[in-house]
Amino acid sequence: MSIVVGIPAFNEEKNIAAVLVRLKKVADKIIVVDDGSSDLTGTISKDMGAIVVSHPKNLGYGAAIRSIFLKAKELESDILVTFDADGQHRVEDIDTVIAPIIKKESDIVIGSRFLKSDVQAPSYRRLGIKVITQLTNTSLKEKLTDSQSGFRAYNRKVIENLTPSDYGMGVSTEILIKASSMGFKISEVPIVILYGGDTSTHNPVSQIGRAHV
Repeated sequence: MSIVVGIPAFNEEKNIAAVLVRLKKVADKIIVVDDGSSDLTGTISKDMGAIVVSHPKNLGYGAAIRSIFLKAKELESDILVTFDADGQHRVEDIDTVIAPIIKKESDIVIGSRFLKSDVQAPSYRRLGIKVITQLTNTSLKEKLTDSQSGFRAYNRKVIENLTPSDYGMGVSTEILIKASSMGFKISEVPIVILYGGDTSTHNPVSQIGRAHV
């Protein structure tokens, strides 16, 4: 099975090299979508052997995920793992996230921040994510704990049949609702997030109105 890791990246020159060094140990190919960065994110990624898709300007997280899906389909990937560029995800959790796909138990696997008892997420983020997840669950067959996690794995059937269209943060919900309506099996596994201070610029509460894209 070819394991491809896709990374949406915007101005991540301080983090991207360290992330790529670790990912090269587990991934067959790495896609970095340089979403209109004004720094050296794209150059560093290319120099380190990643497949770089460059957006001419910053189009948003959803646009980066869409480009990852399209490139993964072009590469005929067996498994696509989406992974953040900021160093908060642990590479060692990739084996946990892809295991249900390798065992053919799931089509999509979400790395959930809330399946462990020692959740480190800031309280305002926990609240926002909980509200969005509850809204998302009304449109899904499965009941999830972390619908907004960007750490996910997709099998080849999903890669070939699902193309995201939302250009913003609503893409996380859009993918799940589309996948569920298409009959794909969605499951969750626990992961650990290395916050080290909340660096996210996205307020999950602001996405509540878009939970049913």
